[in-house]
Amino acid sequence: MKTYFLLVIALLFTRFTVMAQQPPVLEIDLESFIERLFPVQDEDIDYEAIYEVLLQLYLNPIDINRANAERLAASYLLDPSQISNLIDYRTTYGSLISLYELQAVPGFDLKTIDQILPFLTLGSGYSSQTQSFWKRVIFEEQAYFILRHRRTWETRKGFTPPDTSSTGKISSRYLGDPNELYLRFRIQHTRDFSLGFTLDKDPGEPFTWDATTARYGFNFFSFHFTKYFVGKWKTIALGDYQAQFGQGLVFGAGYSLGKGAETVPTVRRSSVGILPYTAALEFGFFRGAGLTYESGKWQSTLIASYAPRDGRAAASLDTLDTGNLTISSFNQSGLHRTSSELATKNQFREISLGGNVQFTSGKLQAGSNYLFTKFDRSWEREPTLYNRYEFAGQTNQVGSLYLSYNWKNFFLFGESAISQSGGKGNVLGFISSLSKEIDFSVLWRKYDKDFHSFYANSFAESTRPINEQGVYLGIQIKPIPRWKINAYYDFFNFPWLRYRVYAPSNGYEWLARVSFQPTRNLTAFIQIREEQKDRNLSDSGAPSLPYQIQPLNKINGLLSLEYQVSKAFFFRSRILFSRVNYNSQKTSGFMILQDAQYNFSKFRVTGRIALFDTDDYDTRLYAFENNVLWTFSLPAFSGQGMRYYILAQYQITPQLTSYFRYSRTSYTDREVISSGLQEIDGPNQTETALLLRYMLHR
Repeated sequence: MKTYFLLVIALLFTRFTVMAQQPPVLEIDLESFIERLFPVQDEDIDYEAIYEVLLQLYLNPIDINRANAERLAASYLLDPSQISNLIDYRTTYGSLISLYELQAVPGFDLKTIDQILPFLTLGSGYSSQTQSFWKRVIFEEQAYFILRHRRTWETRKGFTPPDTSSTGKISSRYLGDPNELYLRFRIQHTRDFSLGFTLDKDPGEPFTWDATTARYGFNFFSFHFTKYFVGKWKTIALGDYQAQFGQGLVFGAGYSLGKGAETVPTVRRSSVGILPYTAALEFGFFRGAGLTYESGKWQSTLIASYAPRDGRAAASLDTLDTGNLTISSFNQSGLHRTSSELATKNQFREISLGGNVQFTSGKLQAGSNYLFTKFDRSWEREPTLYNRYEFAGQTNQVGSLYLSYNWKNFFLFGESAISQSGGKGNVLGFISSLSKEIDFSVLWRKYDKDFHSFYANSFAESTRPINEQGVYLGIQIKPIPRWKINAYYDFFNFPWLRYRVYAPSNGYEWLARVSFQPTRNLTAFIQIREEQKDRNLSDSGAPSLPYQIQPLNKINGLLSLEYQVSKAFFFRSRILFSRVNYNSQKTSGFMILQDAQYNFSKFRVTGRIALFDTDDYDTRLYAFENNVLWTFSLPAFSGQGMRYYILAQYQITPQLTSYFRYSRTSYTDREVISSGLQEIDGPNQTETALLLRYMLHR
């Protein structure tokens, strides 16, 4: 499971240096890393948030001499047996003096060491600094600017002149231009400091200066300053940040991995603590101060945040008094393209006060979380049957206790939480190396229908841990050299109603993947996934009990062949298929794609051509795509057509690198793409992306 993590660092660091000797670092395709580690494709998952947090997590190599079991497990690089052996080795023989010394640790061979080297350091970083802090900031090599432009070139309806309806009402249109602009500046040094800011303007948003709506050119502005190890202060974070402790029932850091082709380690969360927030998503982060104080085996964290939130105001449902406005809904899209969307910007304020106390001793970690949240107005949802137990009011409190313990070849973990409503959330599981060939994981979870936790991201079938219980089983087997089998089975049920499911329901999901790598340059695998969940038989009319529901069964398959022909040339061929059975009607879809990549000395070109044909949206297919630096792309394809793109990377100077991507989707079954203000009159959709990265020191 360690093989697929390397290109992330190869892309992030233009060079990698350690104090000790080391073998050459291998490069692995970033797409393979994403596919194995990320959750199974689903439109409800926020992939950009997951990608951004993982990106920042891997920007900080692990200090092999200081990392505890929790930190080692958080990297998903090592299995429980290797983690236990490494800690025992350090306890017996002291700190490692060379990364080559890992060969003396049971369970570590040269191949394993080769694969994890980009993520390791001997820890001479912050403690050996002799320069002043500001000199380290000024001369830090990991200092860069990124400027990105993206655009769809066909005209969407939102950018056309407004028309007048039969009632005399002028139709809505986007306020701005179709360009997306993104600017990021960051300076960081592992285990020392990180500071930077992010600016973002989405397509349709005007580039304007308006203090009343907090628009200063760009529509979104985020900043952070984080300092590590100031005396006994482990972390001092100012500005925007996230936090993750325990299994994510209170503090989930905005992402959870969950179910994917890496079937064993990703079910578990790790207490990585406070993280700088660097994404362009306009929700899911704290804004204020986060402090972690460490003394011996204890550490305590304080979180204080006062952040604006987008939402729509309405008169109180009880009084209909327009002077007593309440929150009717929150806007988490971050889009402010029309007058209606702009009216939701920064309408409310959220105060968050909380903390964490944690004890760590060798292989044991235990802690407690607490978070108090208050809105400046009461949140009153539109009453519907399925959201009867959702949060309503102005304040919420949630607290938890969690524990993790590395015992021999078992990594045990769990967390139990309770919210102000009395609803409870529980997670319990373990990961084990049963032998050198078999890794196994089990996770049980139970979330009450009235469990409310705004920053939770624990393991769940739904996007939030509420109204769900289930059991997950995962296994990885290496039966013989060059072969690997990954599989999981997850059974879940929902005790109360859900959106589009107006009755208690249940379901299951399983995945199996067989991988074969006869040589270092050739990899092949086949993957099958089946999921079954209930859905309303009809969405017409007001929901009432009893309500007819039917199981919707989906099967997705993927066959892949990857071949590194030479150092310069790489190709990938894939076939994807889907089948859906719902209400006695069967539909299907397929996609075939061909990738190729060629590297010159300072130039890299990557391309893809794909054909797809699906019967409907339910049989849509997702395909990862290469994109410009640190930009995530996972489009869904439905209908019939062709998709192709070309991505070029060129190093103009040692400090300046450019990336350009051209992509196009051509449909053969339609003359109109999308709907509403996103509608395109025509069968083609063409997009470009241009990114420039400037390193301040090189």
